[in-house]
Amino acid sequence: MNMLPLLITFVLAGLVCALMLSLSRLFGPRRPTPVKSEPFECGMDQMEQPRRQFSVKFSVVAMLFIVFDIEVAFLYPWAVMFRRLDVAGFLAVLVFLGLLTVAFVYAWRRGALEWN
Repeated sequence: MNMLPLLITFVLAGLVCALMLSLSRLFGPRRPTPVKSEPFECGMDQMEQPRRQFSVKFSVVAMLFIVFDIEVAFLYPWAVMFRRLDVAGFLAVLVFLGLLTVAFVYAWRRGALEWN
């Protein structure tokens, strides 16, 4: 019974989203032209074919950013509870930061952060 307000909130949010999407679809202007149907690249004419291959480096750097960003986000709850934690909590965070540093140095040494 404690989850009923949360369920009601999710149902109402879903209904509002569905209502907004359907109203914009029903009443929104639709005037497709050949220019509007072209791929958009910052207001410039298309320079290359959209199906060209990207280097894996872009994906690797993006994944590393996400991984390290999420790991650093785990420090926030520790910082909030810092005064209540004893030495064991402090040592656990030191181990966490040590592993994070080792992983970062490993990625750096392997050249995962290089653009060339």
